[in-house]
Amino acid sequence: MHGDIISDIVINNLLMSGVDVIYLGAVPTPTVQTATEDMKCTGGISVTASHNPQEWNGLKFLNADGTFLDESQVKKFLRIAENGNFQYAGESRFGSLRYDFTWIDRHIEKVLRLKILNIAKIRKRKFKAVVDAVNSSGSVIVPLLLKKLGCKVIELHCNGSGIFPHLPEPVPENLKSLSDAVKENKADFGISVDPDADRLVLITDTGEPFGEENTITAVSNFVLKNYHRKKNKSVTVNLSTTRSVDDIAKKNKAEVYRSPVGEINVVKEMQKRKSVIGGEGSGGVIYPELHYGRDSAIGIALMLNELSDFNGKLSDYKKTLPEYYILKSKIVLKETPDSVLNEVKKQISKDKSLIKIRTDDGLKADFKNYWIHLRKSNTEPIIRIIVEAKSNRDSVDKLRVIEKIIADYNKK
Repeated sequence: MHGDIISDIVINNLLMSGVDVIYLGAVPTPTVQTATEDMKCTGGISVTASHNPQEWNGLKFLNADGTFLDESQVKKFLRIAENGNFQYAGESRFGSLRYDFTWIDRHIEKVLRLKILNIAKIRKRKFKAVVDAVNSSGSVIVPLLLKKLGCKVIELHCNGSGIFPHLPEPVPENLKSLSDAVKENKADFGISVDPDADRLVLITDTGEPFGEENTITAVSNFVLKNYHRKKNKSVTVNLSTTRSVDDIAKKNKAEVYRSPVGEINVVKEMQKRKSVIGGEGSGGVIYPELHYGRDSAIGIALMLNELSDFNGKLSDYKKTLPEYYILKSKIVLKETPDSVLNEVKKQISKDKSLIKIRTDDGLKADFKNYWIHLRKSNTEPIIRIIVEAKSNRDSVDKLRVIEKIIADYNKK
């Protein structure tokens, strides 16, 4: 696919710039992050369009510690590119190219060596799992990790061809074939990862979605209950992540910190707070004992240990988690996004149940029984809205209130 073509272009340009390159092959983005840090490279590049459709591709740039570039670094990088402030090395100073296809195995071994995991307990359960890796970078690592954890694995869309069998974002509407396969094979659960293999989404034994927000909730519960030091017992998530994380943290006598949306923002807040676990409600799990990046491999291992502790079915385990209802919407704007956000802020401030407002990532407002998060797009004249409440009806009602405020303001 075009990923190979882009990889060749990237490699050749680096070599001509005098940079030594280590090529890892088709591996998950978290594997690139791990290898970049462990091999003490100057940086790393992952050729990926994440969960975007087949026709898209792109580049993710990494620092020496395997974390993504932050906003200021991206701006500096783009200025260099736009100004042409770089040059190719002379022929005598070309970089060297080395191939290293060992990193999927090394990544798995790093996961299995983590002290928090009880591998024997997981293996004793002898789980049966169906895996949908959308024929992408998770096609090898996910089935192999599961087998090392004692699971019987049924591979669905794991041929590594790069040809997506369905839209690649791991959301319920794209996972019907996985759901059907779980029921047909009487599996304990289904696992879906995006093309990056940095997000983990589960299907229960009944074929129903486990809920992508529940991934970070369940994993946080496992890590926090097994963290016995009194200091720095905290979890960091982004502003759009479910409030159930707060409930789990409270149960485990831990703090919750929130950052603007974006992996590097979560990572920086985790580092600042020394959080023991973190992630995003989209199925992203960050466990710093492995590396500072979302990683479906560690998410799987932690999740299976939590399910092994529960000693029951995933569908029954789901019932033990705090229940919230998240709704998402977007509205096309006639006015500027900032003026719309100011209007919403003005109107919602009248609600006496308002607890706090944050404006460092759009508009996030926490109320006693619900929260809302509005974020403007950098590329389109739209506002994205996320609402969460304890009941679906309340979520619908609150979403309608926000949509009406924006619609009325658009009419002015």
